[in-house]
Amino acid sequence: MTSSADRSVRALATAEPAVFWLDDDRAPEPLPPATGAVEADLVVVGGGYSGLWTALLARERHPSWSVVLLEATRCGDQASGRNGGFASASLTHGFGNGLARWPDELDMLDRMGAENLAEIGRTVAEHGIDCDWRRTGELGVATQPHQVDELEEAAEQLRAHGHRAELLDASAVRGLVDSPTYLAGLHLPDETALVEPGRLAWGLRQACLDAGVVIHEGTRVTGLERAGAGVRLTTDGGAAVRAGRVALATNAFPPLLRRLRLMTVPVYDYVLMTEPLSAAQRASIGWEGRQGIGDAANLFHYYRLTRDDRILWGGYDAIYHYGSRIAPAYEQGATHELLARHFFETFPQLEGLSFTHRWAGVIDTCTRFAAFFGTAYDGRVAYAAGYTGLGVAATRFGAQVMLDLLAGEETERTRLAMVRRKPVPFPPEPLRYAGIGLTRRALARSDARGGRRGPWLATLDRLGLGFDS
Repeated sequence: MTSSADRSVRALATAEPAVFWLDDDRAPEPLPPATGAVEADLVVVGGGYSGLWTALLARERHPSWSVVLLEATRCGDQASGRNGGFASASLTHGFGNGLARWPDELDMLDRMGAENLAEIGRTVAEHGIDCDWRRTGELGVATQPHQVDELEEAAEQLRAHGHRAELLDASAVRGLVDSPTYLAGLHLPDETALVEPGRLAWGLRQACLDAGVVIHEGTRVTGLERAGAGVRLTTDGGAAVRAGRVALATNAFPPLLRRLRLMTVPVYDYVLMTEPLSAAQRASIGWEGRQGIGDAANLFHYYRLTRDDRILWGGYDAIYHYGSRIAPAYEQGATHELLARHFFETFPQLEGLSFTHRWAGVIDTCTRFAAFFGTAYDGRVAYAAGYTGLGVAATRFGAQVMLDLLAGEETERTRLAMVRRKPVPFPPEPLRYAGIGLTRRALARSDARGGRRGPWLATLDRLGLGFDS
């Protein structure tokens, strides 16, 4: 009899160690690095979603500003091109996290999030970005009895705040997507759009170029300092860059400001992509609504269909490496085999399906899970970081906040407590590595023990701290 481990290894046998979204013949040619003297009213550091939105919106809001974007590798090559493509309306890393941290502002934050998601859809349409943008909604599924109660409570809270939330029993949720592991579901039809991450990044890159943004790829910024009324940036290629204002959008990568070094940690999130499903395989699971799906565990899985009916399957592990190390070698590992086993436990009717791609991406997490913001150098430099895996849509909001701060404008956004206050930093090493490891083990124990949080997680809850992906 074939074991689940053997099935997983066989399904992964021909999977390319490559990012499916970036393994695309529509990938644009790289742009030349910065050389010589470069000067702009605004320099954006980082060419992921955060930086691209900042550059594009800066040109829309301030047409007289010259804008330069500097990217260390290629735009969209890191987290922005490696994620699951879930564009969430939530700016607070989910409704529950927002309710716990900013209850008095939550309705305002939810309204802003819904408006932000709608604006992304309009930008995609306006610029003709071919990224399969679909407002599918999302489906949360319970796979353990205690999670059913959690979904019921979440549904009541969501409805009390004006959200459409449909609680489904096991039969109803399996009528939407058929898995023997499902005990209940929470359908949120308005909360999520699905997108092809790489093509969204490339589309925003082209929109920036069309708007007059100068983009230099292959240009790593290594430092910044005051220079009269502006800022001087140093690069690994020796370009002399001067800026009136700077927006930092490097997220998981080492920050250029010392004050941010303990504010986030980089964690690796692992992903698989299947081959396209046959018509019979697709019929065996249903999924006609193509909703984005996530389970309700602490160590959760997220999954969705692609335009050619593949299944993207990711999550569960969030791996931190001592000293906040980031390296290509960490992008492949045993987590892929674990994910493959979980996939076939969820969809046993897809036995024999193979995976074509396996990869990982590094994301930035902070102790409150949602983005934080600030300025440095007397307001000449602004930053946004800590999106914790839900930055596909929230980075556009973060870009607006950074532009508000750089312009010295008081707005509805900048008055938010979420914007004015910072999360608690992580401790330095070795306490950081030990604490994150302890938290991951405690989360796994909680899942295995009916959701009981245990003393360590209870303490973190009381302090408003945590670790997530």
